[in-house]
Amino acid sequence: MTTKAKILLVEDDTNLGFVIADQLKSEGYSVVLCTNGQDGAIRFTEDTFHLCIFDVMMPKKDGFTLAKEIRNINQDIPIIFLTAKSMTEDKVAGFNAGGDDYLTKPFSFDELAVRVKALLKRVQITDAPEEKVIRIGGYLFDTENFTLKHPNFEKTLTKKEAMVLKMLCRFKNAVVPRETILTAVWGQDDYFAGRSMDVFITKLRKYLSEDQTISIANIHGIGFKLEFPE
Repeated sequence: MTTKAKILLVEDDTNLGFVIADQLKSEGYSVVLCTNGQDGAIRFTEDTFHLCIFDVMMPKKDGFTLAKEIRNINQDIPIIFLTAKSMTEDKVAGFNAGGDDYLTKPFSFDELAVRVKALLKRVQITDAPEEKVIRIGGYLFDTENFTLKHPNFEKTLTKKEAMVLKMLCRFKNAVVPRETILTAVWGQDDYFAGRSMDVFITKLRKYLSEDQTISIANIHGIGFKLEFPE
């Protein structure tokens, strides 16, 4: 493995989380550890991961809910659930939530390592650097200087506008959940932050209106999708 596979581990048992993370690192993987589902959702939007390992019972956002949100953004990333429950209906719920594998606590690390290795075989691991300037149809979006340029238009975005647009670009043509954007950009998911975000989305639509092939779709009850031709 010339490039390390990056794993997002979300486990609310801090001691167990550190143990799993250390063992995965000893296998040559890069690991980001979060201790609740809400932080896990935000972290997923900030980096590129090749596999996710989620505890099921967690504060703020459970593993099944987190997996469903991530499946709205990325249909292909492998997800492994860790749970203290072994009931068949719980396993079925896990697979219905978008999971690829399921381990019941307590489990041996060797078993987890085998499952991780097997799932990573289907993942294309590349070390592509993050784009600083993103092409959105006929626009160029400079993510460091917050500028959005088109032959007929130029705008310096506010920090929040740039953060929202960057998140939508990162998952272009996929739905990004409202609460993920709100928590990542506003630090909270409440009515007032939601109204503020809707205003920002309206502004971004106006800024991008020079190119009719670009749209920011409102997927009712779920989130937003930035759509434009590849």
